[in-house]
Amino acid sequence: MTRSQNSPARRVATLALLTTLALMFSYIESLLPAPGPPGVKLGIANIVVVIVLYRLAAPEAAAVNLLRVALAGLLFTGLFGALYSAAGACLSLIGMILLKKTKLFSMVGVSMAGGVLHNLGQLFVAALLVEETAVFYYFPLLLFSGIASGILTGLIAALVSSKLPRDLL
Repeated sequence: MTRSQNSPARRVATLALLTTLALMFSYIESLLPAPGPPGVKLGIANIVVVIVLYRLAAPEAAAVNLLRVALAGLLFTGLFGALYSAAGACLSLIGMILLKKTKLFSMVGVSMAGGVLHNLGQLFVAALLVEETAVFYYFPLLLFSGIASGILTGLIAALVSSKLPRDLL
């Protein structure tokens, strides 16, 4: 990689483009009908986050993920939507970073865990906001939806990542 390819300006521009792509996926998902009960989403923006985690590094994945959540909150979901999404995104990303470090899981396995942890993070926020632990009765449904969406996004992320040139990211 030449010096200009590794410059701070290139890094910022790359992260801005990746954040924009993740935000576009969030917007597209907001236009689609819910694939199930309330709270169930495909999480297609996570495709970008997983690719960034594997092709760049954890700090870059965190930056893309948190910027996407903040911008989507401002543009599409509002304060409470952003709060739920931020909790899910943070717990999910921490879990994915830790599982990736073990080198025991594939990109699909890491993404699947991320989907489940995202749903769990949102349930924690819901329990705090309504001051009721009964919301955790909803977890079995969210567990299965998190597994399914995590596998789907992980498969897409792995496929896209394998097709990207090595020097692109």
